[in-house]
Amino acid sequence: MATSGTKRRSTAKAMAASQKEISVSEFFAKNRHLLGFDNPRKALLTTVKEAVDNSLDACEEAGILPEIWVHIQPTSANRYKVGIQDNGPGILKKQIPLIFGKLLYGSKFHRLRQSRGQQGIGISAAGMYGVQTTGKPVKIVSKVSVRKPAHYYEIQIDTKKNEPKILNGKGEGVDIPPGEKGAKYIEKHGIEWVDQPHGTRVTIELEAKYVRGRGSVDEYLTQTAIANPHVTLHYLDPDDYQYDFLRSTDQLPSEPKEIKPHPYGVEVGRMAQMFEESEAMSVSEFMRTKFSRVTPAVAKKVCTTAKVSSRVSVHKVDRPQIDKLYEAIQATRISPPATDCICPIGEDLILKGLHQVVPGEFYAAATRPPGVYRGNPFQIEVGLAYGGTAPTQNITKELLLELLEETDTRTVRQFLIHTFNGLGGDAADKIVKTSGLKTRQAPGGLKPKDRDKLFDAMKHVNVAEGQQMEVMRYANRVPLQFQQSACAVTQTILGTNWRGYGLSQSRGAMPKGPVSLMVHIASVWVPFTSESKEAIASYPEIQKEIRLGLQAVGRKLGMYLRRRMKVKQQSDRREIFLRYLKEVAGAVSVINAAEEKELYDQLVAVAQKRTAEADMKLDDRGRKIEEDPTEMNLGENVLIVDPAGHEAAINRVVTEEEEEGAEE
Repeated sequence: MATSGTKRRSTAKAMAASQKEISVSEFFAKNRHLLGFDNPRKALLTTVKEAVDNSLDACEEAGILPEIWVHIQPTSANRYKVGIQDNGPGILKKQIPLIFGKLLYGSKFHRLRQSRGQQGIGISAAGMYGVQTTGKPVKIVSKVSVRKPAHYYEIQIDTKKNEPKILNGKGEGVDIPPGEKGAKYIEKHGIEWVDQPHGTRVTIELEAKYVRGRGSVDEYLTQTAIANPHVTLHYLDPDDYQYDFLRSTDQLPSEPKEIKPHPYGVEVGRMAQMFEESEAMSVSEFMRTKFSRVTPAVAKKVCTTAKVSSRVSVHKVDRPQIDKLYEAIQATRISPPATDCICPIGEDLILKGLHQVVPGEFYAAATRPPGVYRGNPFQIEVGLAYGGTAPTQNITKELLLELLEETDTRTVRQFLIHTFNGLGGDAADKIVKTSGLKTRQAPGGLKPKDRDKLFDAMKHVNVAEGQQMEVMRYANRVPLQFQQSACAVTQTILGTNWRGYGLSQSRGAMPKGPVSLMVHIASVWVPFTSESKEAIASYPEIQKEIRLGLQAVGRKLGMYLRRRMKVKQQSDRREIFLRYLKEVAGAVSVINAAEEKELYDQLVAVAQKRTAEADMKLDDRGRKIEEDPTEMNLGENVLIVDPAGHEAAINRVVTEEEEEGAEE
């Protein structure tokens, strides 16, 4: 109540007049940090991520082996043009403006089945950010058949109405005819399109910052190739450097099936709404048809416990009775939901993906049995790669000279980062500093003496020294790049004792060593901590499964490292024996008048027998070659390779002659 003499600032009528509905586009335009557009560096990654995720989902749903082209091109200071194209089924003409120009429009939100996207926000929000920061519209080309015209749109979102605004073709878009006529039109108007019989390309110009290393587009695409070994990725970076991640399998993931909600995952308010929206039927029929895993016997038990007739119509059930039904569901034992709605990667494909991209010598994978949280089925998978020496230490002088001749990078540092996969900027700086070369020195201008210095530094700099475990987090095959410390995956890794598996680890810190660890959660509804989908919430059921998966691969790593250590110890022991056997044989021959050479050969035979472990060879499953195959078998979900010959270690430049030869 206003005191006497105090003037009222406003009236209820005036305040009511200022109230108005807020468009979802308008809300996210002002709060774009919620979607991952809080800084230019992150905005670039989020844009690429959303477009690539949509492409992968579309290809897999259509049963097409995905091939994706990613092109990032600088247009001016702090501005980049991002183009992503796929070979998917294409998009119908009337759907294109809605998918790319309307927030919260999609086909995945209401379906309980595994998919990368969920809310229908991502790609339209990326386009909205591009329009806001550069004023340039989103450009889309989509083609459903080689015989039908391609559809070309230039779109921006009307944030006040959350509606698409089509800028070309008098508000109707443009149809590009098939064949040679269409190719000429595309060339004449400068439309970006890789010639394909079908697919979709989206081009967004935005304010952004391109960096390498952790949280970069490069890292995201590398990790995407690991979790999706059935994908071929072509990536042209802002320095015009081409990366090609070729698929390591032609096997598409099995198609996840849609399921009904499980009773344990439905809250009482949502349940009341389902009763309201339901067509006329009995409570028993409602329970059986609207929920998964509810049999007639379970429905009857729930109704009996709640003291509600199973034959009464759903429209006659009041709110107190719904509350009782909800409580009865929680007290009734109901089978877990079916797991054919999720599609794990699988241990074999995890091994293939890791081996294809991550240089190493030992690989292990474990897929846990399905679990349930809040009525939602989920499955945890863990993959581990342990690398010996860095790719720079395995190189020969001749190969280094070839690579220096092939490269088109501007500096030695760029040459090291681009050529040797997984090396990183810090390791490249360490090698350049040790070699004594200038930071901006061009690889093509190195003199023979400088090349020798570079080769010597590459051989002797231990880039793995003090290296921390690299963690790759995935949700429904999508890499999670940010908010690592807030994620259930990171928290569980930190809480695991890795010292028992042969790695060094300080209390409360990540283990150290040349180890890459991937953790994947597949679920119909991933519990992200925010709208930007960057970290997984810490549900106890999820963390327990992650911990068991980590322990499974950790045990195999520990067995491998202990065996390798034993071989090294026996090898060192034999070396000591051989160092002194010549002198021992000579001294004994003088004392006993024995034949020195014969005595020496006998002593060598004894030394080899006593240190037989030094000659032990392992196959790619960790078993002794020419020994009992059941002894110390590391299992079928491991892979042991020679790191020196790893194809993924070196990224070579493909010449035009080689490309023409491959096409022929």
